[in-house]
Amino acid sequence: MVSSPAGGVNRQAEPALVRWGLVPLRFVVGLVFLMHGGQKVFVFGLGGTADIMGKLGLPLPMLSAATVIAAEILGGLGIITGLYARWAGLALAIEMLVAIPVARLHGGFFTPYGFELELTLLGACLTLAALGSGGVSIERMWRPPRE
Repeated sequence: MVSSPAGGVNRQAEPALVRWGLVPLRFVVGLVFLMHGGQKVFVFGLGGTADIMGKLGLPLPMLSAATVIAAEILGGLGIITGLYARWAGLALAIEMLVAIPVARLHGGFFTPYGFELELTLLGACLTLAALGSGGVSIERMWRPPRE
């Protein structure tokens, strides 16, 4: 990578693998969250999701369900497209930090009842929150290039 005098990265000199490196991670993680949010809307419905939240002991189950659905759908889309991927990663990491102790910890580590998926998603979301969307994203296209 070639740095510019201002400390930024010259996009033309940035290797393609670095630019494209986070795309597979973003696509897979975003798709997982998007599908889980869609399942909550189209299979369980808001009421069914709220019922699950209530049984898990979460306060304000209807608000909790709506918040989780919005975070998963909007966050999944944000991560896939690279639009506000840092914020989406942070929001979804917080969701996983709640989901692990509330819904999965008692099931041990391994799936189908354990927390291995949620832990993996937590790590991926923290990575995206720290690094952003990478070089190929809507957000990057909208930002003016650094000189």
